[in-house]
Amino acid sequence: MTTTHEAHDAVDIIATKRDKGVLSDQQIDWVVDAYTRGVVAEEQMSSLAMAILLNGMNRAEIARWTAAMIATGERMDFSTLSRPTADKHSTGGVGDKITLPLAPLVATFGVAVPQLSGRGLGHTGGTLDKLESIPGWRAALSNDEMLAQLDGVGAVICQAGSGLAPADRKLYALRDVTGTVESIPLIASSIMSKKIAEGTGALVLDVKVGSGAFMKDLEDARELARTMVDLGTDAGVRTVALITDMSTPLGLTAGNALEVRESVEVLAGGGPQDVVELTVALAREMLAAAGQPDADPAAALADGRAMDTWTRMIAAQGGDPDAALPTATHTEQVLAPADGVLAGLDALAVGIAAWRLGAGRARREDPVQAGAGVEMHAKPGALVRAGEPLMTLHTDTPERFDRAKEALEHAVTILPEGDRAAVGPIVIDRIGA
Repeated sequence: MTTTHEAHDAVDIIATKRDKGVLSDQQIDWVVDAYTRGVVAEEQMSSLAMAILLNGMNRAEIARWTAAMIATGERMDFSTLSRPTADKHSTGGVGDKITLPLAPLVATFGVAVPQLSGRGLGHTGGTLDKLESIPGWRAALSNDEMLAQLDGVGAVICQAGSGLAPADRKLYALRDVTGTVESIPLIASSIMSKKIAEGTGALVLDVKVGSGAFMKDLEDARELARTMVDLGTDAGVRTVALITDMSTPLGLTAGNALEVRESVEVLAGGGPQDVVELTVALAREMLAAAGQPDADPAAALADGRAMDTWTRMIAAQGGDPDAALPTATHTEQVLAPADGVLAGLDALAVGIAAWRLGAGRARREDPVQAGAGVEMHAKPGALVRAGEPLMTLHTDTPERFDRAKEALEHAVTILPEGDRAAVGPIVIDRIGA
């Protein structure tokens, strides 16, 4: 049996970070590459990930870790396009369907939007899962198909190719099962390795904070946003971050086909106010970064131009934009327990309920139900009456209702009618140039 000689030893690197040391460039380059090649074992990388979660990384370590992840794969090149490129990434939340109306909206102004997206894990729904509820729509495109669609339609939402930062795909799955998802250096490098490798000219980050987000604390969200803005800027990508509220779900739906339906309402000039507000705020940032600071995205939602782009984008990927969306075979209502003002609707609880109804997955290989999820009939600030429906639960498997309702037991806060429910702004802060 022959053994290959490796430049470093995984145990030494784990011990360095365990003892609060700083990893050298050479250690980082080696461990990321060796893990991708299978030389560093899963249990060793999970140990290192936990050490990073507990002891952190400095800016130079995070930048080098990100560069090492990019170096494990290919880089995309959009320089042949006739349009400037801008992209958006959300750290994920409940009812976060913003990519769906945002990509065609920004593309309406002649900016190419290459939205490489993923599938959901846990309570945060994946953009691809939502779009796959549209009959015929396909997520997998070749690079040539993607470039042709960006030049023709201007927007594409598709699966990231396996060649982009393969180290991240492997490490992401490991973090998910080892309790190390919440590490700011690992979140920042995971997101930014893919976005920098994707080759976009401008990037707007939607960093969620609140019960339904990875970041529950505003200062942690600011640190994550600043870390990612620095990584993007250092790599030559015009990067800005909005910190946005995820204490209550976005819009009135959480679930795949339910969220597509709501996104189409927004593109038709309607839809829930918070979804419209955030879509327009992110569109303004993307357009400004792409050289159009005076563009008016709200007008393009109102007059139907963005809807035209959506229709072309869906059709270009084999989807039927006019087809009926799937609906769940069973529904059950959750009723208001008292009269008063709806003061709180907990995003995490709603997300877990949607997941338990079949809208999400516990493991990467699990299927999702297109029609499953939670439809909300009131938002915080609204007056409600005892016995009126607050939510409708949707699923194809009615035995799931009880577990979903358990998740919602403490989700709702109702105050006496005279009390004011404090409903804060959706955009809390902006970090960047």
